[in-house]
Amino acid sequence: MLKIENLHVRYGNIEALHGISLYVKKGEIVTLLGANGAGKSTTLMSIMRLPPPEAPLITQGSITYNGVNLSDVPPHDVVAKHGIGLVPEGRRIFGNLTVFENLKLATYARKDMDQIHYDYERVFSLFPRLADRRNQRSDTLSGGEQQMLAMGRAFMCGADFILLDEPSMGLAPLLMQELFRVLKQLNETGTTIFVVEQNAHIALKYAHRAYLMESGRIVMEGSAKELSETPEIRKAYLG
Repeated sequence: MLKIENLHVRYGNIEALHGISLYVKKGEIVTLLGANGAGKSTTLMSIMRLPPPEAPLITQGSITYNGVNLSDVPPHDVVAKHGIGLVPEGRRIFGNLTVFENLKLATYARKDMDQIHYDYERVFSLFPRLADRRNQRSDTLSGGEQQMLAMGRAFMCGADFILLDEPSMGLAPLLMQELFRVLKQLNETGTTIFVVEQNAHIALKYAHRAYLMESGRIVMEGSAKELSETPEIRKAYLG
């Protein structure tokens, strides 16, 4: 589904990714682990083709999605035509809009009205708190509820492949577990998931496979079970 090969990425004169390669198969949950500054978010921005000023510059390598080279695809088409949704770090919801208005904005390029109606109900079923607050301004939600909204918004764009950037950041342990259980439910109903995480405990619990990134390089990969049992991972990330 997604294949990254020998990807080199720069911000100006600084190389952030040094020839990384990874893949995500349809129906998987794959996690990319690593400390702050390892290059995890840069990887997601490269996939999404985000516009300046945040855009990293790909200098070598390729990103293909279902056989299509994404380097030739404008950012809006990554979402609208290829069905890739992003839950960004920090949520980045529209605080002056209601919950429902945030979700509705994500459907701007969709034409499948019957499916859109079903997807609203699906989001509110997955996140009952959002259903209770559908007409509430988003900036009045708790941090956990805002993260739920960011996840629901990615789903509402019609994505069958969702990228998440540090979804557990700043959340209490019980809420982290709730969010990852929802990701598992989405995955079981056909959504492929690629999640960037610092919290290796929860990521490895729910993922099928995992990669470890250090200083812009992939230094380890394997099944989530294999990595969770690796002495280096246990010492550095699992305590």
